[in-house]
Amino acid sequence: MLSPRQTNVALFTALLLAFATGTGAVATGSPHGRWVVIGHGVAAMAVILLIPWKGRVVRRGLGRARRSRWASLLLAALAITTVVAGLGSSTGLIRSIGGQHGLWVHVAAALALVPLLLWHAVARKSRPHKTDLSRRVALRAGLLSAAAAALYLATDSTVRLAGLPGAKRRFTGSHEIGSFDPTSMPSTIWLNDTAPTFDLDEWRLTVVDGRGAYELTLPEVAEYQTPLRATLDCTSGWYAHQDWAGVPVSSLIRDVGEARSLLVHSVTGYWIRFPVDEIDRLLLATAVGGVPLARRHGSPLRLVAPRRRGYWWVKWVDRVELQRSPAWWQPPFPLA
Repeated sequence: MLSPRQTNVALFTALLLAFATGTGAVATGSPHGRWVVIGHGVAAMAVILLIPWKGRVVRRGLGRARRSRWASLLLAALAITTVVAGLGSSTGLIRSIGGQHGLWVHVAAALALVPLLLWHAVARKSRPHKTDLSRRVALRAGLLSAAAAALYLATDSTVRLAGLPGAKRRFTGSHEIGSFDPTSMPSTIWLNDTAPTFDLDEWRLTVVDGRGAYELTLPEVAEYQTPLRATLDCTSGWYAHQDWAGVPVSSLIRDVGEARSLLVHSVTGYWIRFPVDEIDRLLLATAVGGVPLARRHGSPLRLVAPRRRGYWWVKWVDRVELQRSPAWWQPPFPLA
């Protein structure tokens, strides 16, 4: 049996772990990062296991007249929404909510949850106790972790044995949509970007390398048709295998010089920075599935970045530039 204080501390810790691993799960695009996604699932199961104990705390709290009660209830509602949307997306039983991808709803609810969770921690301060480091507390934490891991494995096994749609999801949790069929592949834009229009006769790609800057017209770029099969894995919860074709970024770079990163810029103002040692695996695509890119998929030119999540695949590229700034000199996730 957990005391109200122990329940709150355990739940707060589990939620923080779920948020931290969830952030890592959104960022990872390589199978080497699978452990982050598994850790996120285990942390989520710990939250679920703590619900009965937290329910008792909530019932006691509702009997007290507090002005902040509405905020606590909103916190609980967002936590439930986050868990339900996450489970629904991972099992494939809830693919969309209100016309939005279930995983997107999961992420949005989790982000809205953070400020309320921090407020709740400050408003319901709990001073450290000597018993917090006792053997009994460590044993309970270990049992909770083991139970959460067992529940995660049991849920994953059930999804696979039952043949639920989630059994075919990628290690990132994304579901396959539109592989080798670009017309069926969803179109997703990061945050507030909108699909621009172009005068293709006036469009130019600016390349800045160790020798300086030069420009290429669309026909000059389109002369390259180097093929590359790569998986676009969007943070909205879907992925698609496609055959892309275009110009390798390495073919455009005449001299790396002292550069430490490559900045890829979109006409919308969106940009991403890559380490120079990744240049050899980057492709600027003009076609997918044997046909020119559609505008919604980044025409006339989009970046293909294998082993990176979708927000790295810059659409409507108009500039690639080598810079001396380190690759980490950018927000962990784009801000616009």
